[in-house]
Amino acid sequence: MSKMKLGIMILIVLAFVSYGCDGDQYPISSDLADQDRIELNLFLKGKMPSSVISPPADLTTVNLGSKSIEFWPYTGTNFSGAPQDPVNLIFVGQADPRDIRAALFSLDGDRSAFGLPPQAPFNSIWEDAIGNVQTAYSSSNEWTGSAIQLACGGYGPIRVHLRLFRMDDWTIANAHFELLIPGTTDHQVLSWELAKQFVTIDMLRTGLLDESIPMMPTDQINQPNFRNIPAMVYNLLPVELRGLIGGPLGDVAVDVPIAGDGHATVFNLAASVERISGTSIQDFIVDFNQVVPKPFCASGPYDYVQVEGPVHLYQESELGENGKFRMIFRAEGELLVTPINPLTGEVVGATMPAIVKESHSSSLSDSECTATSWIYQKLTPASDPNAGSLFRRLRVGTNLRNSFEENSPCR
Repeated sequence: MSKMKLGIMILIVLAFVSYGCDGDQYPISSDLADQDRIELNLFLKGKMPSSVISPPADLTTVNLGSKSIEFWPYTGTNFSGAPQDPVNLIFVGQADPRDIRAALFSLDGDRSAFGLPPQAPFNSIWEDAIGNVQTAYSSSNEWTGSAIQLACGGYGPIRVHLRLFRMDDWTIANAHFELLIPGTTDHQVLSWELAKQFVTIDMLRTGLLDESIPMMPTDQINQPNFRNIPAMVYNLLPVELRGLIGGPLGDVAVDVPIAGDGHATVFNLAASVERISGTSIQDFIVDFNQVVPKPFCASGPYDYVQVEGPVHLYQESELGENGKFRMIFRAEGELLVTPINPLTGEVVGATMPAIVKESHSSSLSDSECTATSWIYQKLTPASDPNAGSLFRRLRVGTNLRNSFEENSPCR
């Protein structure tokens, strides 16, 4: 990672538009209409469907000395085996996610010795991240969830996001450099490679790596340049940011691959730092104001909507005196959704009220690792031909019946 490329980041934050922020369920807000409250309660109290959850295909093995792990080199959003993000970091030794969290939390934001500029997110400190729950798999541990997620940089506009998955004595992870799409709560991954290099710098800064074999690259374990940046998002990026992630400097007509070499870096941790107990809270509002693909009940690829209104996000993360980590997250909002022709910007339907509710939770102790999430979104009134709803929930981890379901009744 060159000093020149990283120095460009100073210009990026000035040039880019920033965002405007002012158990497995939480008490349902009193602002829900009776019918919606009943519907959501029925979803949450309903029995999760039984299904045979098989290992994903294409497992890979990584060795370090006498230790080895066989695992799926991707993460997922369920148990289908459909890959979401590539595994690009692996930790062994003193590698519990709580130890990795403590090690990164012990660092300050001064990375100038590595050529990084005094500009966010490159001078930021690590904190617990708000992010969707994902799944991962190893032969010894089977399916597990992202109980601990970390971020360097705020929720927006740009951050490094790290998801950690404990696999017995190992932890596998995905790190990505991402952008908060203005006017939404959605992040777009811009680079796997830049994030991997950033975490490598900070693992070196911890001073905890084994002197004999501090780290090593794996063979290629997943697809290089996995997934793409949509052209319409890429063309909104400042040219400096396009250069930083190694993409074309000019506008593009096709999607741009997300840079990644398909290799993971293995970190051999010989020691750990003290885990500091405490609670952190993130509590803010994101104002939606963006044209996006209709998230459910879409009639086709050109079914777009203008979404407007506030969404309240709240997350509480705690490491207890007993060493147990827990996290609860909720998001809720009432939005206005207007059908739009994305090619002309013309309004093509009546504005509809929308309800958004979402909840995540996780816990991690010496004997337990669990993660759950659910999401409820509804477009009203039911008489509108564009109306419908979405309900999705996931449960994964120790002492849970791993399960996933998604229902999307449409008009």
